[in-house]
Amino acid sequence: MPLWLSEDDVASLVSPADAVPVIEGCFRRIAASQVELMPRRRFAIEGGYFAVMAAADRGLGMAGLKSYTVVEGGLRFVVCLFDLSDGSLVALIEADRLGQLRTGAASGVAAKLLARPGATSLGLIGAGWQAESQLGAIRAAVPSLERVVVSSRTRERAEAFAERHGAEVAERPADAGGCDVVVTATTSKDPVLRGDWLHAGALVCAIGANDPRARELDSEVIARATLVCCDSLEDARLESGDLIEPVAAGRLDWLEVQELHAIVAGELPGRQSDDDIVVFKSNGIAPWDVALGAEVVRRARERAVGVEL
Repeated sequence: MPLWLSEDDVASLVSPADAVPVIEGCFRRIAASQVELMPRRRFAIEGGYFAVMAAADRGLGMAGLKSYTVVEGGLRFVVCLFDLSDGSLVALIEADRLGQLRTGAASGVAAKLLARPGATSLGLIGAGWQAESQLGAIRAAVPSLERVVVSSRTRERAEAFAERHGAEVAERPADAGGCDVVVTATTSKDPVLRGDWLHAGALVCAIGANDPRARELDSEVIARATLVCCDSLEDARLESGDLIEPVAAGRLDWLEVQELHAIVAGELPGRQSDDDIVVFKSNGIAPWDVALGAEVVRRARERAVGVEL
């Protein structure tokens, strides 16, 4: 029978560190052409929009649909999973926490492969919900990290985040932007990270803007990058304002943008030197929801968590 899992169930079953190898495995199946994805589509509704994204993972034997509403600033997410062997409904999962975890885990995979060797500092620009899983996953993936610096438009929010997670509060955004690994996790439509803040060898994980009209990175970030990669080129062409605008301005070519799964699988090289600046542009793709959803269901079955429908 299909299983219903709540937000609390998901939170009890999987941590950011648990999610990193799950998403790394997903990238490997994408590289092996075992996964087909449908980019996010948004439908305008009164007060917001309704979004749908989907994927079939033949290597995992699962397909899934993630849908969510954004109405007057409130979000509600659900993932629906199907078994490809017989077409049966496997689970319905409340998916706000699931989405937070899989997004953090993707940055963890990027940091594991693309952070400079011996990276010791992580800068977070943004101190909200998404920043928490970014921190947890990257800490798990890069054990050499010693220092975390957090910046937010609201100092009180940065201070609360720092107290909860053992971080320092940046005196200015450039302090976070000068770390070995820099994460932008904001809702800003205008750049929050400047290229002249970056130190040689930095890895930038830009995860907050998934709208062609929004950017977290200024053009100098892209200009200084030796390697620019993304989660899906098909999706990036539709949603990544951070890449769309530099391409339109002639400062980047889509042929220069790599997909992270090819680096995970060893099909393409990643960082070439310790001084390279690397950018990972993450929009969030449905195969991650399917992969992590399947892992959550597996653990729920083992631990008798959830409600059978």
